[in-house]
Amino acid sequence: MPDFVNRRQAIRGGLVVTAGLLLAACQRQRAGGWKPMSADQIEGPPRRELSGGERPTRVPSDSGFTLGGVIPRREWASAGPNLSLINPMNGVRRITVHHDGMPPVSLRTKADVAHRLELIRSVHTGRSDDNGRNWADIGYHYIVDPQGRVWEGRPVRYQGAHVKQNNENNLGILVLGNFDEQRPTSEAINALDAFLADRMRAYRVPVTRVFTHQEINPTACPGFNLQSYMVATRSGRGYLARA
Repeated sequence: MPDFVNRRQAIRGGLVVTAGLLLAACQRQRAGGWKPMSADQIEGPPRRELSGGERPTRVPSDSGFTLGGVIPRREWASAGPNLSLINPMNGVRRITVHHDGMPPVSLRTKADVAHRLELIRSVHTGRSDDNGRNWADIGYHYIVDPQGRVWEGRPVRYQGAHVKQNNENNLGILVLGNFDEQRPTSEAINALDAFLADRMRAYRVPVTRVFTHQEINPTACPGFNLQSYMVATRSGRGYLARA
């Protein structure tokens, strides 16, 4: 019995640590203070390039995202949203990009990603006295993994829980990874660009209404490397600027 109790406590302790990492990930403050970016900053040249080599290979401009490629939530989620805690979306007027901000892990297979998403969902929906957030569901509407797969998260007909006090009409897209510590893969970047362009067209959202988390709230999310790329793709001859 003592061995079982100790094992259970260790597992519980590990989940509490994981919950703490998830809760803190998008709340880490950006170095040097914070202020929202202006439209000029969003549409201007990138502040810095992605570090560590060549820029990712671009998706051809005529290759729209195939929505049939979105992996439905039934392939990873063990439960549906708690409808008593959820609000309707009432249309999409802007889009916000995030990273998970957790310590980097290898996510190669669909099983790896499904496990990661269920972990995030379980923390987002967990009770506050267990270090959860007591939300209705995973906070994001879509998730892009390092292999370039796009996963369905919270149903789009419901508001997300990804930008505090700014979730109404706001489509939340998470890119799995910690982009203060790593670079997004070319597969993830290509899928993100193509999917964002497709959603912009579907909801008639202009590029000036595509944000990152730190452009709305005081946080380091989506990490330096993805933030740099998002500024570049919305600028000048960037992919989203031409979408």
